[in-house]
Parts: sequence; structure tokens; C-alpha cells
Amino acid sequence: MAANKQPRRRFLKTAALAGLAAGAIRTASAQTAAVENAIPRKDLHAYGERSAFESAVRSGTMGDMYPPGGLAPNARRDFGLRAPLQDTVGFITPASLHYVISHAHEPPDIDPREHRLMIHGMVDRPLIFTVDEIKRLPSVSRPHFVECNANSATAGPGGAARIAATATVQDTHGFTSCSLWTGVPLSLLLKQAGVKKGASWIIAEGAEESKHAKSIPLEKANDDVLIAYGQNGEAIRPEQGYPLRLLVPGWEGINNVKWLRRIKLVDEPYMGMMEVTRYPRLMPDGKSRWFEFELGPKSVITRPSGGHHLAGPGFYEITGLAWSGGGTIRRVEVSTDGGKTWKDAKMQDPILRKAHTRFTIPWNWDGGEAMLMSRCTDDNGVVQPSLAEVAKIWGTDPEFFRKTTLITSDMNAIQPWKVNADGSIKNAIF
Repeated sequence: MAANKQPRRRFLKTAALAGLAAGAIRTASAQTAAVENAIPRKDLHAYGERSAFESAVRSGTMGDMYPPGGLAPNARRDFGLRAPLQDTVGFITPASLHYVISHAHEPPDIDPREHRLMIHGMVDRPLIFTVDEIKRLPSVSRPHFVECNANSATAGPGGAARIAATATVQDTHGFTSCSLWTGVPLSLLLKQAGVKKGASWIIAEGAEESKHAKSIPLEKANDDVLIAYGQNGEAIRPEQGYPLRLLVPGWEGINNVKWLRRIKLVDEPYMGMMEVTRYPRLMPDGKSRWFEFELGPKSVITRPSGGHHLAGPGFYEITGLAWSGGGTIRRVEVSTDGGKTWKDAKMQDPILRKAHTRFTIPWNWDGGEAMLMSRCTDDNGVVQPSLAEVAKIWGTDPEFFRKTTLITSDMNAIQPWKVNADGSIKNAIF
């Protein structure tokens, strides 16, 4: 091998000396011009684009009501736009693929120079902040997941696709995403305003057409809530609440008010439109659960999963995501035989509070039928339930979730994927 290298070295050295002898030393500008002339250039796009060979996109519609003019061709009515979890890697969701729910409204694109955030109500000093003033304050950056309480729901817009045998993980779990959020702790702003005795709730309000408002206990507001202006290293996008949004870690997505313009300190919840008409959970016994906040432990295998096709028997890495609104994921188990036996999966670093955690486990497929499942446990000791266990909590049976027209919110049942002998993979929730 050394003998083969010598002629090449001599050639390179000879060529270099010949170039010098011919006066081939060029200025930097001449070298740049030569490169530009040698390679035809197109617009390099000051804001980067992904490869033309990558095609992962969100699915669904902007809201759970038909948009003006009707749905686009081949569009499926849904709560919003679902993230393609089957195509993501790591634990951070690209901002361009982060799920979107805007309750049928197109996101406003607000001029940050004109936008204001007001804090008032039961405070000593009502305050109004510009976006620049918010950005001047001490900031933090924390990874957190956001999840709609209708994620994995078996009814409502998107419900039919979720329970179909052809469902992908985008259909079943696409209303969750995880980002690195940057902003100012809300507790810092509340401290500046001075909270009066007796205040126990905040009312957060957005600047979009519907002026969505949400009541949140003051205890949570002072805990880990952020006024976020950054996402994954850049400004949050219009569909995510630009220029300011509330980030309420671990709680149902409805609390994460986007296009944030006002926070009012009050002594009781305000029972806003969404709180009284859309988000009480109607149970099979006719009673409703109000003001549900924290999301339970949840996991899902993202590869291989519904819609994938195994090329043949052999080695595969099973991978997926786990998360909990109650804290940190401490354990993920995977079964390839429908829950008869379980093995501990490896959790990839970083493992963070109220954030997606990537897990993996090796698997040698023998070419026969298999049933892939995952379950997680958080640091409170809460274990992700099976569908039968969720049904027991609801006071019903698993078949109820197939037939119901109720939106089965906060559904965190174990998700099974059936691997057929031909390598095709189907949704096996029912």
C-alpha cells in the first residue's frame, strides 16, 4: 500500500512545483472568481432549505372546522396539522414540522415593533412590555414537549384515521412535538408587577382573531411557565405564536396561549369560551371533568411503525419517543410479542423533565408475525397504561373507544403495531 502512495505523492509534488514555476500563484479574489466560473451557481437561499430528497411534511388541516372555501384537494378534516414523528430523529422536532393547532384560524403575522404584553389585574404595578424589553430581561432555554389533549383521540376530526388499520404514527400521535424554547420566566414578570394578596389565577389572552384566553393557576405560573420568543435557536414562527407565546410545560396544549398579548391576575378562573364549551371532558356516565391540566406518561414506537414495510428478516433498531407531563422519564420497556414479555430499552441522552426522550432497542426479526409495543414510567412512578386500564379509569370497556363520538382527550394508552409476515406494519390499537 505504501508503494502505491509514492507515485501519487511524487505526482502531486511535481504538479505543485510546475504550477509555481509557471507563476500560478493567484490572489484570493482570483481564486474565488475561478471557483464561481467553474461551478454554475443558483440562488443559495439566505435562509436554508432541506435536501430535495427529503419529503416529510405535516398532515391535516389548520382547524377542526372547514376553512373558507372548503378543504384543499385530498385534504383530510382534522384538528390541525400533525407532526410526522415517523420521520424525525433525536428528540427535537424541527420548527417547520412542529404540530399546529389554531382552532380554525390562520396564524397572524404580527409586527414585533408594534406588539405589547400587558400584565394587569390584581397587581401592585400594571406593566406593559415591548418585545424588545422582554428580550432585555434574563432569559432561559429549556427543551419541553407540547401536546394537544386530543392527541391519540379515537373520535372527533381525525378519529377515524387514528383507529384505522392503515394509521401511521403521524395519525395516532402527531399532535405532540418537542422544541428548545427560549424566553423569560413568567415569575420574573409577575415579581416586577407585584402580585396582590388574594390573586390565585392568571388569565392569558392571545392576539389572534378569536382572542383565545385560558385560566391557569398562579402556582403553576410561578413555577416553570415561560414567556417564549425563541424556538430551536431562532424566533418562534407565526404558527407557533410569534412574537410571544406562553409555554406551560407538561400541561395540555390549550394552556400554551400563542400570540400572547395580555396576562390578568384574578382570584378565580374566568370560565372562558374554550374552557366551558370545548375542553370539559364528557365521560360515559354523563359527567364532565373540568380543568384537566397535567398530561400523563406516554410513549410510542416511531420506527418501525404503521405504514412502514420491513425488507425481510434480520436486524432492526426499534426506536420511539417517551414523555410525561409529570416530570422525567425513568424507564421505557418494549415488547415484541404483544405484552407477554418486556425488555428495557436504552434511553438516549439527554433525558430531561417534560421533554421527549428518544429510546432504542435492538431487534432481530425472524420473519414471523410480531406485535410491537412500548410503555414508559416517569419519576413519580406512574406507568403508562394499557387500553384496558384506560377503559377502567373511564368506567367503561375498550370497545367504547372504537365506537364513541366523544373526543377521548388525554389518551395515553399503549400503542401496538402489528408486524405481518410479509413485512407490512399495521395499527393494532383495536
